Amino acid sequence: MTFLRKLSLLFFVALFLNACQSFQGLMEQEAKEYGFKKAPNKIYFTILQLNDVYEIAPIQGGKFGGMARVASIYKQLQKENPNTMLVLAGDFLNPSLLGTIKVNGERIRGKQMVEVMNAMNFDLVAFGNHEFDLSYPNLQKRLNESDFEWLSANVFHNVDGKNTLFHKVINGEKIPVRETYIQEFSNGSEKVEVGFISVCIPSNPKDYVTYTDLYEEAKRSYKELEGKTDIILGLTHVSIEEDRDIAKMLPKLPLIMGGHEHTNSYENIGNTIIAKADANAKTVYIHRFEYDPFTKELKVKSQLKTVDEEIPADTEVGEVVNKWQEILANKIKEIIPNPNEIIYKTIEPLDARDTPIRSIQTNMGEIVAEAMSNAYNNKVDAAFVNGGSIRIDDVLTGDISAIDIFRVLPYGGAVLKVKLKGSLLKEVLTFGEAAAGTGAYLQRYNISKNKEGEWLIDNKVIDENKPYTVATSDYLLKGFDIPFLKPSNPGILDVYVPKKATEEASDVRKAVINFLKAQS
Repeated sequence: MTFLRKLSLLFFVALFLNACQSFQGLMEQEAKEYGFKKAPNKIYFTILQLNDVYEIAPIQGGKFGGMARVASIYKQLQKENPNTMLVLAGDFLNPSLLGTIKVNGERIRGKQMVEVMNAMNFDLVAFGNHEFDLSYPNLQKRLNESDFEWLSANVFHNVDGKNTLFHKVINGEKIPVRETYIQEFSNGSEKVEVGFISVCIPSNPKDYVTYTDLYEEAKRSYKELEGKTDIILGLTHVSIEEDRDIAKMLPKLPLIMGGHEHTNSYENIGNTIIAKADANAKTVYIHRFEYDPFTKELKVKSQLKTVDEEIPADTEVGEVVNKWQEILANKIKEIIPNPNEIIYKTIEPLDARDTPIRSIQTNMGEIVAEAMSNAYNNKVDAAFVNGGSIRIDDVLTGDISAIDIFRVLPYGGAVLKVKLKGSLLKEVLTFGEAAAGTGAYLQRYNISKNKEGEWLIDNKVIDENKPYTVATSDYLLKGFDIPFLKPSNPGILDVYVPKKATEEASDVRKAVINFLKAQS
């Protein structure tokens, strides 16, 4: 190694050590601000809460998030107090760009997240609705691979009409998933038993899943822990309205650590705190507890901590993250040479959340549809795409990189130019509108309705006897979401499929990236 290289290496090591020392000092300062002044005979414990995490690496150009940064926070909290847990309130196996990529012929499907979470030593996770995006065989693989405990009182494995508990298979033995969970903390002489309950929103129906009533199961599991534990906490994945109802129903519950919403919130319903962090680990909640085993009094102090560039990445977890990011980068470079290039700065947030994108026209959906038209130099009459192809389930703000668009549209696919009869086009649009709330709902460009409810193309009523040319996805033309939209339909007159990888229409992500770059 040359002298200059040695000097350079020493310089970066010094910077890293300085950042670590600054971070440690900040965490110690925050512990004083948000913690308790230790008193004898009392028990102190901490819970680090995440929810709705789909990305293992930092997002928004590296500014926020990143599981290796969260690992650094967790390790510092453990130094502050060994009585510290790491929990996640559901939604982490899907959706993610990495999850769609194939390695050795098999899609990853959340394997990367479980591997990272194992490296972080997670203690407990709740089932979220997106866990059931996976097929049962893939979910079972992730359960088997996980070193942490899973929790839910209202989701069951439906096997030929019979409900059983989901399970892990460890050394050939089936270990049922927990309906309740108990964690013991001690101060050396006294101990406290902390129980956890969990329920999941029944918003993702699957043949292999049975959702039972979340309120009844929350009440049942709470009663099961009464008398066995000193404290009961919630780790839920339901809507904020449902968390509020649970808090009213179980007024002795001191804290509900919730998921499902993607924006942080903190509120009190009676004596119950409901806390939700931002999605993708942009923030985490640190809950510090003081418990008096003699008076049974519990105090909670919660801190919303931003996960940003000020926090150094944990080396061990960073190695696992980097391994998967290298796999991802190599796959993306097959389509886009510079995945991290900033292509667009948002003026207003781009809404790609699941519920809106499958129910109403959103600005993100309109961008995708217009980009599809633009891929053919706008020499089409209109464009539409199924809302279910937009998978990020989040709002994009600030700097948007090429890789962000891959997260929006992880499955990619070609943009086709389809010539079809006006009568069929009206039928397709009506079907898509009626499918609101599902992935078949259509995001549209240059398509609207008049006051009479008639479909318009370029502000003119569609003529059933006239042919129209539209840009749409190769997925839709296979009849997956709209069963009658297939090349075999006599209403389809011609289909152009991009033949070369250099064509902008060869991949919808390339089309969206180029469109946004042109707007900047």
